Amino acid sequence: MNPTSNAATITSAGEIMAEGDYLRLIRRDGWEYAERSNARCAVIIVALTPEDRILLVEQFRVPLNASAIEMPAGLVGDIDSSESVEDAAIRELEEETGWRAERVEMLMQGPTSAGMSNEIIAFARARGLRRMGPGGGDDNEDIVVHEVPRSEAAAWLCRKAAEGYAIDPKLYAGLYFVDRNPDGCAAA
Repeated sequence: MNPTSNAATITSAGEIMAEGDYLRLIRRDGWEYAERSNARCAVIIVALTPEDRILLVEQFRVPLNASAIEMPAGLVGDIDSSESVEDAAIRELEEETGWRAERVEMLMQGPTSAGMSNEIIAFARARGLRRMGPGGGDDNEDIVVHEVPRSEAAAWLCRKAAEGYAIDPKLYAGLYFVDRNPDGCAAA
């Protein structure tokens, strides 16, 4: 990140220590944390194909210097500030995986790392999937799409971890949401 200036900027949110194109580093009450400056939150999409395969994506993540396995996800409001979580989920799912959802249901939202960032993530379940194309992301992304049989997902992830992939732990929450709602009852 590039410093905003030689002197830190003070805002009602705290002291802006540095600011880049997409992130700010803030100090407030003796605590340092990062915040996004280009989107309201992120959405993780729980998507199961008609063939009972969970959709996962693989992409190189610069902060990790490694390839990561994740559920399809993206920022809400980074392109259109009035975008809803559901609309972002539909857009990101098709962009990353090539599958379009007929509908999306919001499941829950919460912090990604409450001690390091104010970023909020939302989990959404995609329904009525139809293949529209190959996926792979936009011009700035190089995404590999994996369609993993639901019954084999946990073992597949263990194999990928053994091969050296970074496995996003939020994936396991997403796997829970394939069959269940946040309250534990069965998904309809």
